[in-house]
Amino acid sequence: MIRALMLSTALVATPVLAQDHDGHQGHAPTKPAKVLEPVATQTDPHAGHIMPSPTPTEVRDRHAGHTIADGDIGESASTGPDMETPPPPEAGNGPPRAADAIWGANAMAASRAELQQMHGDYPLFWFQADRAEMQVRDGADGYLWDVQGYYGGTTSRFWFKSEGEGSFGARVDDAEFQALYAKAIAPFFDVQAGIRQDIAGPDTTYAVLGIQGLAPYMFELDAALFLSHRGELTARIEAELDQRITQSLIIQPRAEINLAAQDVPQLGIGAGIDSMELGVRLRYEITREFAPYIGVEQSWRIGDGADFARTAGEDPSVTNFVVGVRFWF
Repeated sequence: MIRALMLSTALVATPVLAQDHDGHQGHAPTKPAKVLEPVATQTDPHAGHIMPSPTPTEVRDRHAGHTIADGDIGESASTGPDMETPPPPEAGNGPPRAADAIWGANAMAASRAELQQMHGDYPLFWFQADRAEMQVRDGADGYLWDVQGYYGGTTSRFWFKSEGEGSFGARVDDAEFQALYAKAIAPFFDVQAGIRQDIAGPDTTYAVLGIQGLAPYMFELDAALFLSHRGELTARIEAELDQRITQSLIIQPRAEINLAAQDVPQLGIGAGIDSMELGVRLRYEITREFAPYIGVEQSWRIGDGADFARTAGEDPSVTNFVVGVRFWF
């Protein structure tokens, strides 16, 4: 009975809207639709078929080709432009300092200097105790300090450094202080020149020429030549590498080599490679500025340097277990 009623309804003469260019019926055309004569012989091809309801997921709008979510049927979201508009051909072809033609070169030079200072070209003070530690070893335990800092701008600075070590209950074995002028010669590298004064042992003053910075693969490098007031030439090379295990736990291998161009008996220094140090330290950063650490370090006196150490009653090979703190501000 229902099928017959549907078939008879399809045969009733009704006005039919013109189809659009995509063949979809029911969409409003851009021009007024023509009213066609009733056609009694044609039937709706879908008449008598029960069409399934849309699924509750997504419905495809066949006319626009866009996916429409549930609840938004009939509205399609724009996907935006396919690509950004390229810059015009004349972009970047103007003079590098076009403002000079308007305000004058002198006025703009002062403005650029002020802008450069606002973005980093102003003096800063920085201080770091890279190693401040107690050393546990066979015999008398000892201590060591290794501090440095600077005051100045981004390309030229005044550097100061101090290193020293000794044994508890005895006089300081080695102590020095350096005052240096540093000039940037490459990204992350400074050349340094100045003086070094030893304040333990024989009174010795040195002229210093060195280089310090961050080498490829994140090695901190500090190398310097020292020419004493007596004409003795020595050198020192230090390198260390910070490897993060976690955000707060860092392991740091470190190496140091001391060399001399000649024997210096009054200082107990031998020609060639006088001494070497290899160590590793594990530190925990409570904050970025404060980190206690533990580690182990092996030092050797080599060649004539070992002979000088034995003559002074010292062991040319020493293993130190260290506990210390690294901090900066």
